[in-house]
Amino acid sequence: MQVGIIGGTGPAGRGLAVRAARAGHDVRIGSRDADRAASVAAALRGGRDFELRGCGNEEAAGAELVVAATPWDALVDTVQPLATALQGKVVISMANALAKQGRELLALLAPRGSMAAQLQAAIPAARVTGALHHVPASQMEDVASGLRADVLVCGDDPDAREVTCRFVDSIDGLRAVEVGSLAQAGAIEAFTAVCATINIRHKVHSTLLLGGL
Repeated sequence: MQVGIIGGTGPAGRGLAVRAARAGHDVRIGSRDADRAASVAAALRGGRDFELRGCGNEEAAGAELVVAATPWDALVDTVQPLATALQGKVVISMANALAKQGRELLALLAPRGSMAAQLQAAIPAARVTGALHHVPASQMEDVASGLRADVLVCGDDPDAREVTCRFVDSIDGLRAVEVGSLAQAGAIEAFTAVCATINIRHKVHSTLLLGGL
């Protein structure tokens, strides 16, 4: 697929971009600064023959599948101006509203119960799904890390969930687990605080793996 990553120059976007490109997708890393995006994409390619390039967020929004990888507090302000370009498209929200307190990360309550729901309200003609919340960015970017993780996928549109699951399953080390409607996003996003706090406390890069499935 042609995949656009809005706000793709941060850790989450970089890790997803390099793995998606390795999986054979045509990846566009978007940024407010297209030159910065081009520089990041070049560094991630490292001379390898990947379909991976940098561009402005507007061009990234023109891709077949779009991922919003911005920090949570910039999510709506960054993506809402692109609403026209995103009409009818599957838009994956990775955002988690978190705040650090001491050695813990705490989940914050988003106005509509989740960042994914807030994004859906901001771009109502798009088909928003939530996914990729619990995957350590550093492990994603390090393709030799041996990463294995289950990715919880939610969304109100069944076809959008299916597209998201296919995309996740195409990426080395990841397995998609469909969990239901966007109403599940609040609990999924909040659990990221637990995962991140475990990593801080134990100095590890743990992942979510579901037994019995």
